[in-house]
Amino acid sequence: MVIPVHDVNPARRTPWVTYALLAANFVVFLFLTPGVAGSLTGESGLAQLCHLQAFLDRYAVVPQELVHHRMPNLVPTGDTGVGPQGPGCVVGPPGYAKSPELSVLTAMFLHGGWLHLLGNLLFLWIFGNNVEDRMGHLRFLLFYLVCGYAASYGFALLNADSRAPLIGASGAIAGVLGAYLVLYPKARVWVLVPFLIFLPLRLPAWIVLGLWFALQAVYSSGGGVSDAGTVAYAAHVVGFAAGMLIAWPLRPGTPPPPA
Repeated sequence: MVIPVHDVNPARRTPWVTYALLAANFVVFLFLTPGVAGSLTGESGLAQLCHLQAFLDRYAVVPQELVHHRMPNLVPTGDTGVGPQGPGCVVGPPGYAKSPELSVLTAMFLHGGWLHLLGNLLFLWIFGNNVEDRMGHLRFLLFYLVCGYAASYGFALLNADSRAPLIGASGAIAGVLGAYLVLYPKARVWVLVPFLIFLPLRLPAWIVLGLWFALQAVYSSGGGVSDAGTVAYAAHVVGFAAGMLIAWPLRPGTPPPPA
């Protein structure tokens, strides 16, 4: 695989929306996500796990809820207890009214760990500025949200009976990558290619992003990975395709990348 470092197609105006999305994802992860916030307040072990389960059940996308539009009778409450099989997380009737459609928005700003967060933010930082510059601030924000919604609904329709929470900005960011491929296919991107050591190479965007998309498509079918059930590769594929389709009408007016 290749790891992007940066592109060489500078934005002509400050990408405020890209910066705001980067900051929002980081702040939500650091200060609002129980797994991280709990470690800052001294919460640990089972209590932290139960708190995180309740948080995700409320704010993450659950495919079964999104497709069938119904809430379960019992959800994690965030409390701990002792049952016949020992200590565990308490479940009970939901004490809140959850909107499955709104959970798509909240889930875009949740991440499962530092690697998940930083990997997403790296791709958004590298490719988001030029796409925002081409679309304009407001249209880019709407584009980002539409791609995120398309990715979540696409994944949910393919996993309609799943109760596993879906979180992360990768579906929306995949849309940004798809748009970049359409708008700047010949722009050259500095990447690190692992071959004994990490070799820095400057490759066309269509190679870098085309390879990324091909890998996501293979992984979404379960090929080549052992954790296909824990990573929403199908959401990446749908988000990428949505980004390409939305950006396609903008191709004629897009200036070429600098030499």
